[in-house]
Amino acid sequence: MFIETETTPNPASLKFMPGRQVMPSGTREFPNPEAAEASPLAQAIFDTGEVTNVFFGSDFIAVTAAPGVEWSALKPQVVSILLDHFVSEAPLFAGGDAAGIAVPGEDAMLVEEDPANADVVAQINELLETRVRPAVAGDGGDIQYRGFRDGIVYLQLQGACSGCPSSTATLKHGIEGLLKHYVPEVTEVRAA
Repeated sequence: MFIETETTPNPASLKFMPGRQVMPSGTREFPNPEAAEASPLAQAIFDTGEVTNVFFGSDFIAVTAAPGVEWSALKPQVVSILLDHFVSEAPLFAGGDAAGIAVPGEDAMLVEEDPANADVVAQINELLETRVRPAVAGDGGDIQYRGFRDGIVYLQLQGACSGCPSSTATLKHGIEGLLKHYVPEVTEVRAA
């Protein structure tokens, strides 16, 4: 087995690609060691003591190094952990899969939405799913819709994208421009 790595726009994050499916559906972020207790793999990566975030995508794992940590030392450790995990075919989550593990607030909306905006929300979600999510996944992250009210779309960047120095530009110049172009009701995009 060979684990490929790829840089991301976030210099603190690397994308590790095992050449097989990681998550059967959706994504999962582990922003701290406590959250990583749900996954033996994420927990093993955090156990290096040099990691601040682990993110599982459909076919990749994005890992964010702690400030001051050099990838030249951390990368071989993470590759070794990933090889051990995938070669042994260990479960990704404690209990076998992610389906039974609740993530507090993961699907919670930031704002109460007006039911009259259902068509606008559907358009926003369609654009996020078809245009934005694939691009963000390519950079080692994901985007979560957190609500729409008074012309403002609330989004949360995850994985390598959550701490990226260019995340504000991604939201304001990329995603906001796209949504405003296709959905005239959108006036602004804000990080949730």
